[in-house]
Amino acid sequence: MDVRSRIGGALDRLEPPPRAVDWSLFAFVVAEAMTGLVSFTVGVPEGWPLFWLHRALGIGIVALLAWKLARVGRRLTDPSLWRRSTALSVLTLVAALGTLATGIVWVFGLDVRLSYWTLLSVHVGFGLALVPLVAAHAATRFRLPRRVDFERRRTAIRYTVLLAAGAATYRLQQAANDALDTAGSDRRFTGSQPREGEGNGAFPITSWVADDPDPIDREPYRLMVDGLVVDPIALNASDLAAGHETEALLDCTSGWYTVQEWGGIRVGDLLDAAGGVAAAGETPGADSDREPAYVRFTSVTGYRWSLPIEEAEDALLATHVGGERLSHGHGAPARLVAPDRRGFQWVKWVTRVEVRSEYDLGQWVVTLVSGFE
Repeated sequence: MDVRSRIGGALDRLEPPPRAVDWSLFAFVVAEAMTGLVSFTVGVPEGWPLFWLHRALGIGIVALLAWKLARVGRRLTDPSLWRRSTALSVLTLVAALGTLATGIVWVFGLDVRLSYWTLLSVHVGFGLALVPLVAAHAATRFRLPRRVDFERRRTAIRYTVLLAAGAATYRLQQAANDALDTAGSDRRFTGSQPREGEGNGAFPITSWVADDPDPIDREPYRLMVDGLVVDPIALNASDLAAGHETEALLDCTSGWYTVQEWGGIRVGDLLDAAGGVAAAGETPGADSDREPAYVRFTSVTGYRWSLPIEEAEDALLATHVGGERLSHGHGAPARLVAPDRRGFQWVKWVTRVEVRSEYDLGQWVVTLVSGFE
């Protein structure tokens, strides 16, 4: 028996039953979407296992999709076998191949922009479309899994091997990037590629979803500092240029990162200027009897994000980057600089800083609709 036959036999023994392949594809796609979305909120190196799991699942999908296509390929290529649901099957396949192809090309360092979107953004778009398509496709041929399809010991071995192979393949790809010195060799653990230089021109102008306000006039601009503070205040643009500087890494979820020197005013100093954070019972209103716990930063567009108060006090409300006054596209007159947070949490065009007692669940909804008329 030659090597090819042995490898083929080993792959055949690893292949799960057809029904297990179908359900596994659905589970892997859902898990891939969940790990991808959660990874958007992870900015510290300790979160690397989540990104490895995301990539290993992706490689597992390649194997599952190959088994699936080997079984149903004839039904897709022979028009006489097409059904009403075949169009949905083809559309699902296109989304799956688009997701996989853009992800694979991205990890090798190819940086292509399609209008406003990076290749990583296109990958995310394909992935989000794939989840409902796979669910709809599964509904057309719904069959409950059977115990025999997921026999415990054999199934555990199959999926352990599948995920381990995925992680090993990704590690080999990293080694290939390093050896060939490709553009992917200096990515962060998040997959983001570096943007070098200083100041506004060193990194792209990006906004979450559809935020695109008109430039803000500095003269009438006011920043409200209120909520659970002793003495709410309104500050003008000049009041914010307090001269505090900090070096921080901005890691954007569209696939790039930059290290810049940011200048502005510490949020803790802003709160001190408002008389400090009020203790429970010191301010009127519904939250007056609760302890302050969060600081919410709100944009002129209505976009907002909250930080725990201890973290927020050490954050920066930046008016300058690389010694230059912030440009409008980068959030002028003031944007939040939140080290160890991903870029979408660095709120631009901040007009209000509010101390609150409760976490703002509504901010997740706002990230999806902000900027749409």
